[in-house]
Amino acid sequence: MEVVYITIGVSIIVAIFFFIVFIKSVKSGQYEDTYTPSVRMLFDDELVSKDKPKGENQQI
Repeated sequence: MEVVYITIGVSIIVAIFFFIVFIKSVKSGQYEDTYTPSVRMLFDDELVSKDKPKGENQQI
């Protein structure tokens, strides 16, 4: 029966730890941007040239 009390105590401590970590991540802004990840997957295959300005890639 003592094992049940130890298990409940340890599980409550672990739950409190994860709750504190969750609250810290919410306060630090981890979950603020919900729009960008859903759109980012649509543009992964787009090629971006960093060494040329935008106007030089077009042919006349």
